[in-house]
Amino acid sequence: MPVAPAYRPEPRFFDLGADYGDAVRAAEFPQTILRFRNDRAASEVGLETLSDAEWIDHFGRFTPLPGQPGPIAMRYHGHQFRTYNPDLGDGRGFLAAQMRDASNRPMDLGTKGSGQTPWSRGGDGRLTLKGGVREVLAAEMLQRLGVPTSRALSLIETGEALERGDEPSPTRSAVLVRLSHGHIRFGTFQRAAWLGRKDQLETLLEHARSLYHPKVPEGDAARFLSAVVEASARLAARWVAAGFVHGVLNTDNLNVTGESFDYGPWRFLPHYEPGFTAAYFDQFGLYAFARQPEAVFWALTQLGGALKPIGDAEALTAALNGFGPAYIRHLRAAFLERLGVRSLGEAADQRLLDATLALLREGGEALRWEPLFHDWFAGFASSARALSGPRATLYQTKAFADFRFALFEHEPDRPERLEAPRFAGPEPEEMLIDEVEAIWAAIDRDDDWRPFEAKIARLRAD
Repeated sequence: MPVAPAYRPEPRFFDLGADYGDAVRAAEFPQTILRFRNDRAASEVGLETLSDAEWIDHFGRFTPLPGQPGPIAMRYHGHQFRTYNPDLGDGRGFLAAQMRDASNRPMDLGTKGSGQTPWSRGGDGRLTLKGGVREVLAAEMLQRLGVPTSRALSLIETGEALERGDEPSPTRSAVLVRLSHGHIRFGTFQRAAWLGRKDQLETLLEHARSLYHPKVPEGDAARFLSAVVEASARLAARWVAAGFVHGVLNTDNLNVTGESFDYGPWRFLPHYEPGFTAAYFDQFGLYAFARQPEAVFWALTQLGGALKPIGDAEALTAALNGFGPAYIRHLRAAFLERLGVRSLGEAADQRLLDATLALLREGGEALRWEPLFHDWFAGFASSARALSGPRATLYQTKAFADFRFALFEHEPDRPERLEAPRFAGPEPEEMLIDEVEAIWAAIDRDDDWRPFEAKIARLRAD
């Protein structure tokens, strides 16, 4: 048997039937060259024992894994930049498999670039190799920074020359497989509501509740929404703490598990800039860095509206009103975690959050986002290292004095972590666009994968 005993198939979405997805076939690619396999992630679901040939068979040619019925393109709608689109669905990907992980969580294998489906809307259903490389890098960095994220499981180059209007063409092609907790989007519920199918809403609610929020009572749409609000607030807070900009927070790119996925025009902040955007087509900054919590809340209100036919309106509104307090609570916790210190209570924790943002704001372009957390991890325990490092002169301002006071109030949390290799040098690992482009240039120009492989190795080093 090609899979490990830990592999436990459980294809629950496939049981929902034809109203929720369409059986499809993967494209037949001229080549299948394995470029990346994530055995760390694969080991969580019992797939790490696959040989490279078996891996390519399942994730390049998409021969179904044992116990899986075959690919299905999921149906959903969504607001795209706040304009409703009823013609969405999996247009260049599909749900390939579902299983349980080592902690008994349901997990999905979803694809990107696996070929055309009924929802391709004239697109070729393909993924550029550059897009696949970028998604691997984004997921690896976000996992390192503690953001709930899908993981890139596999990247296989597929040997086609793709034409794209927004980048040099022809360009190389690939198919990506991601491992994630779930793919039930806000837009999955929006589709059922738009169709006026109360029965579908009830079925989706029970499906998503039982799998992803089992503590919610059966049939309780408001409690379900409250659970999604809590998970989404945590996700938005951790994006901000990581200095991450997703880029396209449409309602088909947000799911009920509160897990980040589908990385297109993402960016990490070079420095504090509230209006920083990731997508060149986001001309009005709708999904800019500092507006991401607003965007997530707006999307949640659309989910709440979709649940109205099966839920109490006042209770749904109360659930939505929980977003703001939950977001602030999770933001404080995320910044404490990034700074490696323990909570001292709401007031002191808020003072540290405010002081950190004030320091980053005053530091401007000179104080990059990631190095601040690198320099001052574990608070007072990092004083000598930070004040003798390359940013020492930046730590001489009034804003820094306020930050230091708020930081030193808090005790270090496991200061022995400062012995990790990541703190041995003066600079942290970052994922700024210039480095991403350089990694891609080496692949594109010389088929040199060493910078890509070295970057992943460094991100996983500790």
